[in-house]
Amino acid sequence: MSIVCATHFSDAARRASTLAAEIAHKAGTPLWLVHVLNPDSVRAFGEPLMRSAEAVLGDEKKRLEKLGAKVEPVLLTGEPAVMVEEFCRERGASLVVASRPPDDSQFGGEGGTVDRMAQSLTVPLLVVRDAAPLEAWVRDERPLKVLLGVDRSLPFEAAREWVLALSKGGPLDVVGGRVYWPEEEARRLGLNQRMDYGEASPELRQAMERESAELVAPLAQASGRPVRLRVEPGVGRIADHLVELAEQEHADVLVVGTHHRKALGRLWSVSRHALRLARMSVVCVPAQALAGGADMPLPEYREVMVATDFSETGNRAVAHAFATAAPGGTVHLVHATEAKPSLEEEARLREQLSALVPKAARDRNVRLEVVPGGKDVVATLAQTAERLGVAAIVMGTHGRSGWKRAVLGSVTQSMLVRTDRPVLLVRAPAA
Repeated sequence: MSIVCATHFSDAARRASTLAAEIAHKAGTPLWLVHVLNPDSVRAFGEPLMRSAEAVLGDEKKRLEKLGAKVEPVLLTGEPAVMVEEFCRERGASLVVASRPPDDSQFGGEGGTVDRMAQSLTVPLLVVRDAAPLEAWVRDERPLKVLLGVDRSLPFEAAREWVLALSKGGPLDVVGGRVYWPEEEARRLGLNQRMDYGEASPELRQAMERESAELVAPLAQASGRPVRLRVEPGVGRIADHLVELAEQEHADVLVVGTHHRKALGRLWSVSRHALRLARMSVVCVPAQALAGGADMPLPEYREVMVATDFSETGNRAVAHAFATAAPGGTVHLVHATEAKPSLEEEARLREQLSALVPKAARDRNVRLEVVPGGKDVVATLAQTAERLGVAAIVMGTHGRSGWKRAVLGSVTQSMLVRTDRPVLLVRAPAA
């Protein structure tokens, strides 16, 4: 594990390298001070340019080592973003520190070295705008105010884990900021009530706040400190609203996950626009930074949904759902109907669902759900899972194949396409 600081020797870059050295010293990890020369300049000026750059790097090394850090200067030649990315991969770097482009840079720095690094690095990138709050935190003089961008994605999970790791270096005041498009989220959750453009109904607000609280809960539990939430509906680019939230909260650092979007996808990239718009330091955390393999934490399924149509395979799935749910967790036992049932019909269906609860599952909570879904059962189940915020879905499957699947279709197959939540499929044993 090591820290890389990409520098071009400007005043802002020197401030960023000072911060990087203090972080490296506190973490007890080496600092690689990297400067990349333009190949055309090297061809034009040759050895004099190389010697000059090496001398400046040597002076920076001496300056930073006075802060207690172990500094290794590195001089490379090539395209800066590419060379830094390759160097980080070779050295197993855990963080890259760079200074933000000046405010008067062309197009706000878009398309520049920092922008390209943010879209290519597989390790977190700290882009320093104002180093003072970070320096004070490193010196244990004050907590660090962090605004963490929240959404349902792997990059967010990586960003959440990075903030958790950061909390081990000193106290943090973390605010989770989530901005969402009401119309899109209402469709996802199956809430079809009328809303004014850009406005969220009370039911939608409550659902989004509950889901957001579940997303930041692992950070609050692991760090032992509460995470305050700001969940707001928005219209237009998410990044604009997220940066505004960070400013309202007087955040020292804005932390966002990045998908490394390409081509037209960059038009709605939150990390790309946050780097350009934010007036505070920004950390971009890619999904690749998420721990994997032996370091991956074990998931705990506190909320599980099981759907049954009262067939043999559907009913067999119920016991598997209770086995999957963690002790003290909740199992949502769901049956979808084509039309809204009468009160008598709903009472009868709930009684049927209750009869399926295994006697051995007394330490699990049970919620019986009868949901009218019309003809699109799959959409109803997918939206119900989103609305309930379950961690996993359990379903029975008939295991149809060939022409039977093509003619009759498969609810389970369609469910796998419609949801990004883990799905456990239960088949009846062969006759």
